[in-house]
Amino acid sequence: MLESEQYSRNNLMDFIQQRPLDIEICDVTLRDGEQTPGVAFSKEQKLAIASELDSMGVEVIEAGFPVVSENEKEIVKEIANQGFKPRICCLSRAVKGDVDAALECDVDIVSIFIAMSDLHLKYKYHRSFEEMLHCAKETIEYATDHGLKVRFAAEDSSRTPIDRLKKAFKEVEAEYKVQYVSLADTIGILNPTTTHYLVSEIFKEVNTSICIHCHDDLGMATANTLAAAEAGAKQLHTTVNAIGERAGNASLEEVLVALRVQYGIDRYDTTRLTALSRMVSDYSGIIPSVNKAVVGQNAFTHESGIHVAAILEEPRTYELFLPEMVGGKRNLVVGKHTGKKALKGIINSIGLCLEREELCALIEKVKVCTEEKHKSISRDQLERLITQVRQEQKTTEKGEEKFSI
Repeated sequence: MLESEQYSRNNLMDFIQQRPLDIEICDVTLRDGEQTPGVAFSKEQKLAIASELDSMGVEVIEAGFPVVSENEKEIVKEIANQGFKPRICCLSRAVKGDVDAALECDVDIVSIFIAMSDLHLKYKYHRSFEEMLHCAKETIEYATDHGLKVRFAAEDSSRTPIDRLKKAFKEVEAEYKVQYVSLADTIGILNPTTTHYLVSEIFKEVNTSICIHCHDDLGMATANTLAAAEAGAKQLHTTVNAIGERAGNASLEEVLVALRVQYGIDRYDTTRLTALSRMVSDYSGIIPSVNKAVVGQNAFTHESGIHVAAILEEPRTYELFLPEMVGGKRNLVVGKHTGKKALKGIINSIGLCLEREELCALIEKVKVCTEEKHKSISRDQLERLITQVRQEQKTTEKGEEKFSI
């Protein structure tokens, strides 16, 4: 199948003056995703997820927070020494002991973070901005002196004065040549417009690559991440199934498919997304909502007669992208909204054929059944109804024969 036949391109992008995106994906499922309440991945599970992310073509994997425990440190080290193509990153507070833990893990990148918002300075650190920036600088210097690449992250960036962010990023960039500066929308307060503004303002002031880390408290993490990319952010943070603290993070599956459909970035193997989603769902115990974009149970499920009839002719009539593009499957459901043409197509698709009278009788049974049970009919139920209709039709025909004699 041709690439152009797998999805519909957003042609309105042609009318927008948008520079080509220069992006990479840093998936944080193994760190921020594991901070979802009740989630704790085993070493084997983390290695399996990391392997899938590697196969998919993700550029950076954030493997964990080594200082949390000896077990966490051991897992991060094992991931870092697997020979995966993505660079391996870990989290660190502005504390030298955290950097020592990172060094023991053989990671490529250490993400050193501090918060600089008034709220965090006053209620979490009980220290001034100058004091916290000094701690960050000392820790960054220690990390770079020991050969680590550094991402300097500002927690709660979206509630930090922009001039304060600019000052911190410019100083760290000038003094230590960090590889990244990172903006975190820690409480998910941003929208696409303000995300674009924030990233644009930082982009104008620094030469260092910018990262964006969005939370989904208002359901805009994916949109905000894409807005950040349009404004110049290079490293986009995601989690599988959008898991993470509270309402979660930007969804890996949504971001990758959006990058392909909207911007033509097709270097990631999106055919592995559904399988990876199922894997993380099994490991985390968190099942995505049925209407979750890309990987939800209903992402390619159709019941409406008008929709089904059109899809049987050409799937792209009611699907933005084909399920095969993300390793999914189409599911045509029989319910109260199913029409005769659609029902006939569904029956034919499972290798059966009905006469006109049988089809009319079946559709009446379908509507009665679905309205009484308030749910769609499965394939097994449909086949039982077809058997029932055929038996009733035979009984009717025999009765008519007797009457005619």
